[in-house]
Amino acid sequence: MKRILVIDDDSAVRSTFALALSSRGYEVETAEDGLSGLAAADRRVPDLVFLDLKMPGIDGVETLKRLGAAHPDVQVYVVTGFYAEFMEPLRRLKSSGIRFDVARKPLELAEIRAIADSVLAGTVRERSVALVGA
Repeated sequence: MKRILVIDDDSAVRSTFALALSSRGYEVETAEDGLSGLAAADRRVPDLVFLDLKMPGIDGVETLKRLGAAHPDVQVYVVTGFYAEFMEPLRRLKSSGIRFDVARKPLELAEIRAIADSVLAGTVRERSVALVGA
């Protein structure tokens, strides 16, 4: 069974992702901030991480940086409504070799499932390069 970790400070978002993904047969764990998300990934490395950017404590950019350093093969999908605010730090991470894709919030249940299915099936590869590298 594929394991997905959802890191987001909004409990409604975490619940929505958990519902959408567990109904698809994925094992889902959630974390309310970057540090607890990193700890969860260290305990048991996920196959896919959905990551928010704007969170208290360490933000999603720092979480992504640490996650990429500790687990470089983990697929990460950044899901945010604040993409423009984080464009430069995301560009720097991308150019440093950290792999991730980006989607804008809000996502519908079908979109969440489609992203997970395609990423975990290996049909999505570095789609955010054009977004971040532009």
